[in-house]
Amino acid sequence: MMRVLFAHGFEGSPDGGKPTHMIEELGWDVVAPVMSANGWTIEQETNVLLEEIDAGDFDLVAGSSMGGLAAANASALRPNASFGLLLIAPAFGLAEMWHNRLSTSEMEQWQKMDAYEYRGFELEMTLDWDFMQTAEQMSWPRLNHPTVILHGIPDDVVPIENSRRVTQEQANVVELIELDDGHRMQQSKSHFERAAALLGHN
Repeated sequence: MMRVLFAHGFEGSPDGGKPTHMIEELGWDVVAPVMSANGWTIEQETNVLLEEIDAGDFDLVAGSSMGGLAAANASALRPNASFGLLLIAPAFGLAEMWHNRLSTSEMEQWQKMDAYEYRGFELEMTLDWDFMQTAEQMSWPRLNHPTVILHGIPDDVVPIENSRRVTQEQANVVELIELDDGHRMQQSKSHFERAAALLGHN
C-alpha cells in the first residue's frame, strides 16, 4: 500500500478533499498532520513534516499550496530520505507573493509592529514578522527528490510561472502537469495516480 505524507495548504485541513480522495478512492495510507501545529511560518510548517519523515518511511510526500512549499523544503533538508514529491499548486515564491499583496508601507508597518492581521477565505489571525523572514529564506528550495507538480494555468493565488521556473531550473522535476483549474485545484485529484506512476509508484 502506498504510504503518503500529506501537507495541507495555509487554509486547508488534514481532512480536506485531497487527502480524503487519496484514502477513500485510491486506498492509500495517508498521514496528514495539522500543518500549523508549531505555528504559521514556512519554517514551522516544514518542521511538522520533518518530524514525520524522521519517524517513518513514506513513498510519497505530497503538499498543496503552502503545504507544497513545505514539502519542497523538506526535500531540501532531507536529501538522503527516500520518497517522491507530489506538489499541488506549490507556493514557490511565497515572499514575492506577499510583497505583491501588500504595499511598501504595509510591509514596513508589519515589521515595525511585528504583527499583521490576516483575513483569508476562512481564517483570521495575527502573523508575526518572522513569517516574512522565513519566507524570504525558504521560497525557492532545492528539490532533492523526483518531483511531479500539478498546477492550474489560471491560478490567481500562486502564479503558474513560479512552477514553470522551478521546472526549468531544477532537474528533479519529472513533469509539470498544467491544468485548466483554479488555486483550489479541484481537478487535481484525478491526476494523483498518474503522478505516483511517474514517480515509480503504481
